[in-house]
Amino acid sequence: MSDDIATNQTPTHPKLRPVEPQWVEYQGQPCIYLRDPMAMAERAVIVPRGLAPLLALCDGTRDVSQLQVSLMLRAGIQLSIDKIADLVTQLDGALLLENGAYLAASAQVLREYRGAEFRTPSHAGYVYPPEANELKATLDDYCGKVPADGSPQVTESTLAGVVSPHIDFARGYETYARLWRRAAPMLRDVEVAIIFGTDHAGGAGALTLTSQGYHTPLGTMPTDKDVVEGLAKALGPESAFAEEIHHIREHSIELALVWLQYFLTDRSCPIVPILCGSFHGYVEGESDPSDDERIGATLASLAEATAGRKTLVVAAADLAHVGPAFGDPVPVDPVSRARLAAEDGESLAAICDGDAEGFFQRSRTESDARRICGLPPIYMALRYLEGAR
Repeated sequence: MSDDIATNQTPTHPKLRPVEPQWVEYQGQPCIYLRDPMAMAERAVIVPRGLAPLLALCDGTRDVSQLQVSLMLRAGIQLSIDKIADLVTQLDGALLLENGAYLAASAQVLREYRGAEFRTPSHAGYVYPPEANELKATLDDYCGKVPADGSPQVTESTLAGVVSPHIDFARGYETYARLWRRAAPMLRDVEVAIIFGTDHAGGAGALTLTSQGYHTPLGTMPTDKDVVEGLAKALGPESAFAEEIHHIREHSIELALVWLQYFLTDRSCPIVPILCGSFHGYVEGESDPSDDERIGATLASLAEATAGRKTLVVAAADLAHVGPAFGDPVPVDPVSRARLAAEDGESLAAICDGDAEGFFQRSRTESDARRICGLPPIYMALRYLEGAR
């Protein structure tokens, strides 16, 4: 891979990749910390806060001299061409430019991923133990800490879908345990599981497939390749696999699958893993996801492919993401926390009612102020279930 990167020239019109910048303090100054979300690059880049406007200008439409002029006109910042070129080189070396060294590096990584026997777990050893026995013991311990909720045991297979978190297990084990323990008796005859996952790096409205099975310490969940092939035809292969590389590091589907495997115990079932990109354009604009032809084609293809099969649909998703950990300047006070609980409750009510449109419109009304980190997969799961009734 390093040879591929070395032979690439720094792009003349740099275009910054979709990344999640983090504010850090460096040498006593506020700075922006940028790193490759795919973890392909060994280095990161720290940019002084004053140069944030320069990053915004790196959209692929300007060369270095045009960046210099635009930076001066828009932000009143005078910076030499050499310094701008140096920053662009650093960004490229850290694989942060969509049209630079990242192209060769990502192509190599994707070739290796597709040529492997299965998708290897990205968060084993970080979020959960990497060995099967230790993982089972850890999940046993988590479940043992969570008392039964007193709900009557349901053995009839009426389960159609679940919303499973994708938060780390140490913080979210209580929700995971309650959810999957409640679902467990109804998992035994599931024939296929569709998992809509949050793609934290996904493009606007993207729906991304993969043919690779998902492996965890508990075994491999094979992908139903016939269903994936049908979806690829409906979406168009170029669109369906354009961001397949995101499956390598994205954790949302993986974390839900660990719990599904744990409660399936000694059996497995094929899966259809679909990563869902941002709905920001729908939330902030006038268009509606119900009018999106790609979403309609996906749901129609899934409905046809799973007709007559006992299907479980999983939305690997979280709700509100607020507070300092998510970029807010101050902690959430008790009053705000109570309001958030009420608002999350309204969203959950729409989910329980199977109301995809009501769930989406609730977020649109508030301009996604809660930063629901699971809006697309929950919406997709609800839409699928509407069609399956």
